[in-house]
Amino acid sequence: MGEAPDWSHRNLEDIPVKPAAASTSFSGPFALGSLAAPDQASFPALVIPAGRVLDLRAALAEPALTTRQILERWDVLLPRLHELAADTTAAWRPLEGLRVQAPVEPRQVFQSGANYRQHVIDLEVAHRSPDDPRTAEESRAEIAAVMDRRAAEDLPYVFIGLPSAITGPYDDVVLPSWAEQPDWELELAVVIGRPAQRVPVEDALDHVAGYTIANDLTDRATVFRQDMKAIGTDWLRCKNAPGFTPLGPWIVPAGSIADPGDLRVTLKLNGDTMQDESTKDMLFGVARLVSYISQTSQLLPGDLVLTGSPAGNGIHWSRLLRDGDVMEGSVTGLGAQRTRCVAEAL
Repeated sequence: MGEAPDWSHRNLEDIPVKPAAASTSFSGPFALGSLAAPDQASFPALVIPAGRVLDLRAALAEPALTTRQILERWDVLLPRLHELAADTTAAWRPLEGLRVQAPVEPRQVFQSGANYRQHVIDLEVAHRSPDDPRTAEESRAEIAAVMDRRAAEDLPYVFIGLPSAITGPYDDVVLPSWAEQPDWELELAVVIGRPAQRVPVEDALDHVAGYTIANDLTDRATVFRQDMKAIGTDWLRCKNAPGFTPLGPWIVPAGSIADPGDLRVTLKLNGDTMQDESTKDMLFGVARLVSYISQTSQLLPGDLVLTGSPAGNGIHWSRLLRDGDVMEGSVTGLGAQRTRCVAEAL
């Protein structure tokens, strides 16, 4: 990574909180979303790049339909969604004026840790002991060799997140008063479309309905339990505060993404680029992650698999999140999210 940007020229009050309209710069003919008109319940929507949306409850004549229920019948409904996306006579309405919510309410959230080669190297160097006799360059070389062996011989590292941490892609993120080092982690998120249990790697992508964007916020100060060092990481405390996982804006069908292992993950903080890396840097790709998780747990339609975050987190730049910061995250073909950080009101 390069030198840290100069933030002294930034007047955060001059940075708009939200775009005038949600980003529809996604790949393919349509995407799925969850939208709501002011003071009304949310509805599952078919979204097309022209910025038009279709209420799928009415289009499919199912008044109580949810996005997760669509994913539970993904194989059956996907052809119908393609038909609707091309239907110019359908009851399309403008996206403008509708609130974009998280595109799905998952039952389970699986998170991959230490899955980007350069990111792990940066973190290991940043956290090395002051008594370590190696130079930074020597440390990097040794850790890089470990990462290469891990990708070839080891298993992914996956832990569990809470659905209650999920929020919309344009919602404010409240920074808890106890979070001393809140950090960003933009990630490619996988959305499951078929139940998956003990599936081989070569079949794993058949269980993926689509992809979306997640920003897996982490309080670096509480990642490790200082009172119980033998136990190690505390993922509950550091990652699962309400709103710590902005999700969306859209679920883009897997068929519209040529290669999930070749997408650009980019996060800007107050207009400055902090993360900008390809998913090629992942140690374990989507198929290996889905297969690995399915060996222990049953993946269900609507579940999320977060694939890990690339290099360029705040801990690398020595610049953590503050009240008023604006994060803009994008992944190739999946649109963009924009969230503002707000200090918890005490």
